Amino acid sequence: MISFVGAGPGAPDLITLRGRDRLAGADVVVWASSLVPEAILAHARPDAAIHDSATMTLEDVLAVYSAAGPEASVVRLHSGDPSIYGAIGEQIDWCVANERDFEIVPGVSSLAAASAAVGRELTQPGVAQSVVFTRLAGRTSASMPAGESVAAFAAHGTTMAVFLSAARPVELAAELLAAGSGYDPATPAAIVVRASWPDEQVVMTTVGRLAADMAELGVKTTVLVLVGPALAGAGGRSHLYSPGFAHMFRRRSLPGTTAGRPA
Repeated sequence: MISFVGAGPGAPDLITLRGRDRLAGADVVVWASSLVPEAILAHARPDAAIHDSATMTLEDVLAVYSAAGPEASVVRLHSGDPSIYGAIGEQIDWCVANERDFEIVPGVSSLAAASAAVGRELTQPGVAQSVVFTRLAGRTSASMPAGESVAAFAAHGTTMAVFLSAARPVELAAELLAAGSGYDPATPAAIVVRASWPDEQVVMTTVGRLAADMAELGVKTTVLVLVGPALAGAGGRSHLYSPGFAHMFRRRSLPGTTAGRPA
């Protein structure tokens, strides 16, 4: 079995219990030292074969799977959650073509860790009810479908999480403020570096100051940028726990009553 395991955003205790158990039982582990902290490997067996994929190509990784054989328990550790910029699609294709059993073990996304570090809910009633995950096109522009640029999504003015784009702060700021954008220079933004790692950094800023603050930090990898008015924390009250809002588990409460019953 080949298990594609989300290692979480960085902190060793933010891997899921299932992910930890798969890692503890693995004969072979493939991980990326550039994205996953070595402390995660403390969950692995001392006799497990460990391969660092930081310098490996896809073909190199697939060769490890092939050499391990179908009876081996293989864990491929991916940073965050494998479904978000995890590059697991081609590995799954290989598993299918070679009739190898596989599974995907979800992980805690760096977005979850970043929002926790910032201390804000990303969906604020009346302010933002959607979150866009995206990135700048850059060297992999051929992978970016038409209409999915940062500038195109900025028109919505909702919460945006921009991955893999810290190396081009000026370009990022320009796209966020392109013609038709729902943001302005005063829109709140946050730069989160290595969310949940011991050296985590959080810089609260604005879209107008974003490029300068990112350049001053000088960090180009393991950075997530959050943008949107929800970061100001000024949303309205949620209906979910409002006394005047009924749903299948709770009746509407009238003034002077509790959960539909006299107080």
